[in-house]
Amino acid sequence: MSRHLDIDVAIVGGGLVGSSAALALRNMGFDVALLDKGFCGAQASGVNYGGVRRQGRPREQLPLSQRAHAVWPRLKELIGIDGEFLRSGHLKLARSEADMASLEAYAAEVADQGLDLELIGHNGLRERFPWIDGSILGASLCAGDGHANPRLVSAGFASAARRAGVHVLENTPVAGITRNGEGFALEAGTGTTLTAAIVINSAGAWADRFAADFGEPVPLTRIYPSMIVTEPLPPVMTVNIGIEGGGIYARQVERGNCVVGGERALPLADPDFSRPRGDGALAIMNRTAEVFPALRHAQAIRFWSGTEAAMPDRNPVIGFSGTTPGLIHAFGFTGAGFQIAPGVGEVLAELVRDGRTSTPIEAFSISRFSRPATSRPDQHRTSHGSGADQPPEPHNRGAHS
Repeated sequence: MSRHLDIDVAIVGGGLVGSSAALALRNMGFDVALLDKGFCGAQASGVNYGGVRRQGRPREQLPLSQRAHAVWPRLKELIGIDGEFLRSGHLKLARSEADMASLEAYAAEVADQGLDLELIGHNGLRERFPWIDGSILGASLCAGDGHANPRLVSAGFASAARRAGVHVLENTPVAGITRNGEGFALEAGTGTTLTAAIVINSAGAWADRFAADFGEPVPLTRIYPSMIVTEPLPPVMTVNIGIEGGGIYARQVERGNCVVGGERALPLADPDFSRPRGDGALAIMNRTAEVFPALRHAQAIRFWSGTEAAMPDRNPVIGFSGTTPGLIHAFGFTGAGFQIAPGVGEVLAELVRDGRTSTPIEAFSISRFSRPATSRPDQHRTSHGSGADQPPEPHNRGAHS
């Protein structure tokens, strides 16, 4: 059966970025379609670790991270559930003098960004967090950070968008997007066609194909983070844990299970999918037991992995296309997109409505990967010579004043 939708905005990719943008746009009055090749939130957005942290991000991400920070306490009113969000604090551990010096340098660098970081020495760490191994030299605490359940939050935004009137089209892979007059024509699923004035490319690990179709190739690679959850344990971890230099991240949920990560899974023959490595899972649990003695005899009851998009500079691509009016990109969060995604959704909605955003995103322009062009995008797509910092005219069709 064929169907056709004529809408204001088509969003390709139903992860947390796409679904939060869809909800924000619908609340502004736009007619929106959210398309996913599988189920919304089933890829990186729904299988990640669940850390809701600002600490440790590059300085250029912090304004966006702070914007998202204001959204998380409002999840209940925004999507109808709290997503098990807990403002537990995020504690980043230093295993060496060099690691501690790195934490101190970061705290100084971002002192004006509102993170309110607290540096804790060895003795203070032992007094306040006695469940951490005594060999840890010190830490940095961001008390306002926390963690949440990605499976609930990602699906929750998509469900809220559907209730608000967004056309949520799951199991509807987008086969092609072409420039069509003043807008775009999309072919998706079996017999589904759409026309839209604006397209948002938030297709995660699959976004590079759509960018390349419009003359904007990017050096996107795929990573496959791997997670483990333990049996329920008595309360141990009171904060979300990270380690300077990597190796382990861990948190404990209210029912007692501990979620830990720090290794990569193996891609399968179809690189859309992956499987946890047995040696990787063992390595994570051994490292976790060294740092948190209370977990030395914990039973691991479940393992999983997911597919995420990574960029070489670890910054995402967010903003207008440099070749095609009406095309907006939002992808490549390199394993750190969960916390900032609700803020990205608001930014994308502002770009559609106003042609600009109040949050600085210049560092995330896709033009940073561009090379001198040898040819224009193909004749089926309209192109122009403006850069990504020169957006098309604001799109106000259907928007509330």
